[in-house]
This record gives sequence, structure tokens and C-alpha cells, in this order.
Amino acid sequence: MSKRQELFLKKYRHKQVFIKFVQIFLAVFILGVWELLARLGLIDTFITSEPSKIFLTIINLFKEGNLLEHIWVTLSETLIAFFITGIVSVFVSILLYRSETLSRIVDPYLTILNSLPKVALGPILIIWIGANKRSIIVMAILISIIVSIQSISVGLKNTNKSRIKILKTFGANEWEILRYAVIPSNYKLIVNACKINVGLCLIGIVMGEFLTSKAGIGYLILYGSQVFNLDLVMSGIVILLVMSILLYSIISSIEKHLDC
Repeated sequence: MSKRQELFLKKYRHKQVFIKFVQIFLAVFILGVWELLARLGLIDTFITSEPSKIFLTIINLFKEGNLLEHIWVTLSETLIAFFITGIVSVFVSILLYRSETLSRIVDPYLTILNSLPKVALGPILIIWIGANKRSIIVMAILISIIVSIQSISVGLKNTNKSRIKILKTFGANEWEILRYAVIPSNYKLIVNACKINVGLCLIGIVMGEFLTSKAGIGYLILYGSQVFNLDLVMSGIVILLVMSILLYSIISSIEKHLDC
């Protein structure tokens, strides 16, 4: 390795360390200012809570044995919705890529459905499916799937035409073109769609739990708001943030592994 390469790698590592340091510093700074303002009485902790109380609330939930159950309920529902959304989105996107006619027929309906407030469908889902786990998962799928289909299908249609022509000259059929040109050219786009999906699915699950649930982080937040326990509400929000970061990090790690 040349000195220039070593210098470049050194600068790159220093830059990555600096970025991580600033990210952590900003989080600690915001929490510190929040805690200080609460201790000085400059903000109403009944409305805003404070980091120390949120931490104690999470610890108490864990000691009572309820926290892991609520986390597992929300996490399991999110993962189910995420995998269903991913599989269906890729399948439908491939169909729309293969058929220009079908794509033109479906496109306006996808746009209309994407603009429809999915929360408005909540009461209908409860009537159709029931006030249970399935209606919560369907709510999350409806929130995430249209965006996923639109983003993936656009990527597939914009695949490098030259690569496809080269494969056709060698006698490749549609499946081989899809396997060796279209999918590999768009795997980053599919992974990015997964990153968006996992967040949207988590949002959908929480919204579903607001409507009908007796367990889960969404239920904790709703219950906390009903009894005016802002410490519980903020604790639920913090737990959701941590879950979202962890799920996003897992997908990012998978993406890095694929790059290798």
C-alpha cells in the first residue's frame, strides 16, 4: 500500500470517528440541556417530562416484567409486516416492469391509494378483520407497500438498457435478464426501500396499536396519554426511537455485507 493510500485511509477513518463523535455529542448535549431546564424549573416537566424520569420509568417497566412483552409484541408485528411488504413489493414491481400495459393501468390507482390517509381505514379494518393483531399488521402493510412498489418499479424500469441489449444478443431470456441485469442493478434501491419500509411498518404498527391493542409500545403510549402520565408516553417514544435505529442498523449492516 502506497503512502498516498495510507494517508487517504487515515483521513477517512478520522472523518468517520469525527462524525460519530459529533452525533453522540449532539444527543448528549440535547439530553443535558433538557435535563438542566427541567431541574431549573424553566420547563414544565408535567408536559415535557425529563430524561432522568424517562430512564427511571423504563427501568421500572423492566423490573415489573412488562417492558420486554410490549417490545416483543410491537417488534414481532413490525417484522411480519416488513417481510410481507418486501416480498409483495418486489413481486408486484417485477410484474409492472414486465408489462408496460399493466403498469400504465395500475399507476393512477397506486398514486390515489398512496395519497389516501391510511388511518381513515382503521375502523374499516377493525370491522372487516376484527380488533386483533391481524388488523394492526394490515394497517402497517397498507402504509408502507404503495411507496415501496412505486420506488422499486421505477428503479427496475430505469435499468441500464445497454446491459439488457448485450444479454439479449447472447440469447438471454426474460428470466435471465431479470436475474443477471435488472435485479443486480437495483439491489441498492431495493435495500433503500427496505430501510424506508421498516420505519413505515413501525409507524403503521404503532398507529394500529392506538386503535386496537392491549399490548405493545403503541398501547403504552396511548395508556400514558389517557392517564396523563407523560413519563410513560415519552418512555414509549424513546423505546420506539431505539427500535427504529436498531432495525435500520441491521438493514445497513446487511447492505454492507452485500457490498463485500
